[in-house]
Amino acid sequence: MGKPKQELLFNGETLLQHAVKAAVATDCRPIAVVLGANTAQQLPEVFPPTVTVVQNAAWQDGISSSLQCGLSALLASVPQLEAVLFMVCDQPYVEAALLNKLVETKKSSGKGIIASHYNDTLGTPVLFDKAYFEELFFLRGQEGAKKLLFRHSEDVVPVQFPLGAVDIDTPSDYAFLIKSGSKA
Repeated sequence: MGKPKQELLFNGETLLQHAVKAAVATDCRPIAVVLGANTAQQLPEVFPPTVTVVQNAAWQDGISSSLQCGLSALLASVPQLEAVLFMVCDQPYVEAALLNKLVETKKSSGKGIIASHYNDTLGTPVLFDKAYFEELFFLRGQEGAKKLLFRHSEDVVPVQFPLGAVDIDTPSDYAFLIKSGSKA
């Protein structure tokens, strides 16, 4: 990308600022932001006092280490945590309303995993009940939590999020996002 994608600008704010703003606008607490490879560049971001910033020193170990780092930080502040909601900053159309819908769906369905559904797949943002915390800690390397969605499909409820398919992984993804603006 030429620079950390968390620092890419879209609609007047960085992707990281947008993600934090969406999380803060929900009733979800506590909130942890996991930073890794480019922490020194990202730390100048202004985070609200309700946000805990956690540095993942093992970021080279892959996405699983970031999930575990964030979950550990949340459990350290709230040992009786009932659920965790994971999101990434490179999905620019995540809004507080979607995050609240995941939480509401958990409450109304009684299911243990509530996942966003887009492009015929399930993914982030995704909410896991505490019953899955141990399995999350057993993930390794680039292995994200998606495998748990398939392993426990009977306990998964999808929440429609068509714009979840917009994911900024390459310079061309970013160029398309900027060209399309907020109209996607």
